[in-house]
Amino acid sequence: MESSAKVYIGVYLARLEMPWAKSLKEKRSLVLPLTEKLKVRFPVSVARLAGLNRHDWELIGVSAISSDAVWLEGLLNRVGEFMASQGTFRVAENSLELELWDSLEERYLLGEPKS
Repeated sequence: MESSAKVYIGVYLARLEMPWAKSLKEKRSLVLPLTEKLKVRFPVSVARLAGLNRHDWELIGVSAISSDAVWLEGLLNRVGEFMASQGTFRVAENSLELELWDSLEERYLLGEPKS
């Protein structure tokens, strides 16, 4: 058994802008196919976080978990590149963060989980 179990949680946020969309229905027709493509193409979870009642922008969150920080960062960078390449909207802002959870061994790997 390894001496220290580490888990990294990665989150990628992207503000998508589509000022040419004239309605919520038109915006959803652009955003929903993207969220489904992301879930099929990459091992990630996807959520629509903000701007749901605005027709011209939306904040999308993508998350994943791994024991390998380099792989996780690469995955989320590829997600961002894929989103930017879709061309049906503009990625106006984005951010990527990784967080380390490193005390899993004492909690889950040695004996009974603590509640």
